[in-house]
Amino acid sequence: MIEYPQLTPNEYKGPKATLHTNYGDIEVILFPTQAPKAVENFLTHAKDGYYDGIIFHRVINDFMIQGGDPTGTGFNGESIWGHNFEDEFSDDLFNINGALSMANGGPMTNGSQFFIVQNQHMEPAFASQLAGAGYPQAIIDAYVNNGGTPWLDHRHTVFGQVANGMDIVNKIALVKTDSADKPLEDVVIENITVND
Repeated sequence: MIEYPQLTPNEYKGPKATLHTNYGDIEVILFPTQAPKAVENFLTHAKDGYYDGIIFHRVINDFMIQGGDPTGTGFNGESIWGHNFEDEFSDDLFNINGALSMANGGPMTNGSQFFIVQNQHMEPAFASQLAGAGYPQAIIDAYVNNGGTPWLDHRHTVFGQVANGMDIVNKIALVKTDSADKPLEDVVIENITVND
């Protein structure tokens, strides 16, 4: 197994999925070894068409883009099991820029919603804080050089990483939004194709 597989997405041999949006395609690699339930949930929903036609309902530039709610409100959506499922935190995965993570309303409240980390900037001072917290150097470098949201680590389950299409994520992050961070014009996940 590759240590810190997010750092070498093009070498990854595991399952992949492509989010086909009205802004372009976003290809993600998925990590069933570290987050088996989150990956199963996402892949099953994708294959069943659960995510087809839904929007990214929450978009905050230099933070993340969030979708996965069939009502587009941010208050709904359920797992494939019909109830919330537990967090799956791994010492191999982090909320670095491009991470695909479960959105939640607190511990153990995972359903269908997910987000892609889009923070491209990290204050250099964060490096010493991460080092003090015991982060591996390779991950500290990834945070400092490419950005991310380390304050979400061990709060939101990371279960994938963008391998291709960060330019699309960045384009989506720049759309105009209302006071609730909802895009004024829909950013739509038309469908998701799976290669597992």
